[in-house]
Amino acid sequence: MPEPVGFDNERYLQEQTAAILERVGNSGSKLYLEFGGKLLFDYHAARVLPGFDPNVKMRLLRALKDKADILLCIHAGAIERKKIRADFGITYDADALRMIDDLRDRDLEPRAVVITRFEDQRSALLFKNRLERRDIPVYTHRTYPDYPADLDRIVSDEGYGANAYIETTSPLVVVTGPGPGSGKLATCLSQMYHDNKRGIRSGYAKFETFPIWDLPLAHPVNVAYEAATADLHDVNMIDPFHLEAYGVTAVNYNRDIEVFPVLRRILERITSGPTPYRSPTDMGVNRAACGIVDDEVVRKAACQEVIRRCFRYASEYVMGLVEKATVERAEALMAALGLTAEDRRVVGPARQAAREAEGKGKGNEGIYCGAAIELQDGTIITGKNSPLMHAASSLVLNAVKHLAGVPDEIHLLAPSITESIGRLKKDVLNKKSVSLDLEETVIALGIGSTTNPTAQLCVEKLKQLRGCDVHMTHIPTPGDETGLRRLGVHLTSDPNFSTKDLFVS
Repeated sequence: MPEPVGFDNERYLQEQTAAILERVGNSGSKLYLEFGGKLLFDYHAARVLPGFDPNVKMRLLRALKDKADILLCIHAGAIERKKIRADFGITYDADALRMIDDLRDRDLEPRAVVITRFEDQRSALLFKNRLERRDIPVYTHRTYPDYPADLDRIVSDEGYGANAYIETTSPLVVVTGPGPGSGKLATCLSQMYHDNKRGIRSGYAKFETFPIWDLPLAHPVNVAYEAATADLHDVNMIDPFHLEAYGVTAVNYNRDIEVFPVLRRILERITSGPTPYRSPTDMGVNRAACGIVDDEVVRKAACQEVIRRCFRYASEYVMGLVEKATVERAEALMAALGLTAEDRRVVGPARQAAREAEGKGKGNEGIYCGAAIELQDGTIITGKNSPLMHAASSLVLNAVKHLAGVPDEIHLLAPSITESIGRLKKDVLNKKSVSLDLEETVIALGIGSTTNPTAQLCVEKLKQLRGCDVHMTHIPTPGDETGLRRLGVHLTSDPNFSTKDLFVS
């Protein structure tokens, strides 16, 4: 059964491209376009807007490649702290390298990388050296003292003027980065300051996706965005500047609304004249609402995303990654939509599977884990842990056996393979447990498929798990998490640990 579609990419792409080109035409010689959100693999948007192409921004860039230069920004502090991009499990600097590769794969070459708020951090220096030795231009922008209060200093040769000017040749300059807080806005304003001193008329705008300004404040899509940024303390609200200027209700979020008066004054000082923007909503280019073709489908998908975010924050809280207030904020948003954890269909079956494992005494290290997946046709499949394999491993094997029509009593993994892996883990790698995680299980399945046609048939079914909902009663171990991410499932877990050990490799 195909997933219901609620979003039309082509309509959105046409509307968004036209809106951007209109902004370029109104900006004089150059428009600096800040790309909010993710340039590539925007899986949040794909989850809440079924049918949305997670790489639609890249498609837009390719269509505008003859008119656009690209600047990639990364915050020096994110490099130093080894900040992780959660949906890929990699650091922000690694994600920046991946972004450059992805752009090049699509025949798009970044003009430069900008390391923002640079204070000679050692990790940032090493990153800079690494890029420059691969012939990638790198610029560094220092921290602005008393930003944004001291406007006289910021909009001067000691502020924006102290940054090196990045030469660009196209009328559109796309400024992007691996995540929020990367310094994209400050880079745009710095460039505009230098342009103005050179007699070049340039402007600023922001490529927006969420919140969608012309959907209601309480629409689940906008609530899902608020849940996704609960750790950043973002709050959606009615844009008071837009309402006052036009008498039109528009949705924006607190940070943009709070900074707008200051940003408007900065723009006026840079250009020595009035800004065309009367509200923060004016600055955004956001035609996402035009792409919604089935509001009911989108609402249901967004509600599921809110539940997923609650589970994620609860797990991150017990791991020490977020504060309790973040969990409480996400739970409040879920309650406002009248949702419970059990509205995610895989939650109940996963918990039941864990209870069954406990009843049969099949846990590993005395901990009983359950997992469940909802296949594309709505079928729920479960798995549980055992001394032989993790719950995620059992789940995936059960799922592909169901898809391939293989009876439960047939084993996909030859005992010789599992025993060999077990000996390797215990006798060579000195692992405490020989139970197979998902990564190990998939590799074992692939090895077995060379001599077992049934295993080969099941290997081919793995790709049908992409986009399916999965829930686990315990936080996945690294091998399980990596395996599930590569399979492309939408994972949630209860905030429980699958082992009593503090260190899990």
